[in-house]
Amino acid sequence: MEWFHWIELFIKGLVLGYITSIPLGPIGIIVVQRTLSKGKLSGFVSGLGAASVDTFLAVIAGLGLSFIIDFIEDYSILFKLFGGLIIIFIGGRIFFKSPVRQVRERKQKKSSLHTDYLSVVALTLSNPLAVFLFIAIFAGLNVVNGVKSFVSLGFVFTGIFIGASLWWLTLTSFVNIYRDKFRLKNLWWLNKITGVLIVILGLATLISILFN
Repeated sequence: MEWFHWIELFIKGLVLGYITSIPLGPIGIIVVQRTLSKGKLSGFVSGLGAASVDTFLAVIAGLGLSFIIDFIEDYSILFKLFGGLIIIFIGGRIFFKSPVRQVRERKQKKSSLHTDYLSVVALTLSNPLAVFLFIAIFAGLNVVNGVKSFVSLGFVFTGIFIGASLWWLTLTSFVNIYRDKFRLKNLWWLNKITGVLIVILGLATLISILFN
């Protein structure tokens, strides 16, 4: 029955979205830092930014939009350069951020949630090479092969978004357990350590360009 096939595709997308989001790169570190310093909602909304872009890239891969894929491949070095610089910039901001200011932002969550979301969207979009990960997964697991209905594809992509969102909910819920134990001094050290780690990841991205 067709509805059973749709459920199967949705579950496949759910699993893929969850698993592909687990590796803790710069975005994962940012989500953890925001959860600890600004609260679970800030961290989760930041994660939703990554989930949104990942779903967008999955759509490009799943629909085989070759003109976009070719563009990303042709300008992969520029994307890496741009992405590396953004990562370093964000790492620097976190490093120099005042814990007192973060406490104030925590009390004004509603005014900064859109900023949390959009900043991660911009960071994720600056490295669209993840589209090739989805291409490899779709090809290897035959997730979308033979699926010609847009409704069926919609179930796959919806599953990917919800799966990715569930990962960020899992991560932020776990980290949030320890959030209340952090004081201003702890947040100061957290900012320094997180900022340095993110800058290192950004530098690693720039250095990798030399080996292409």
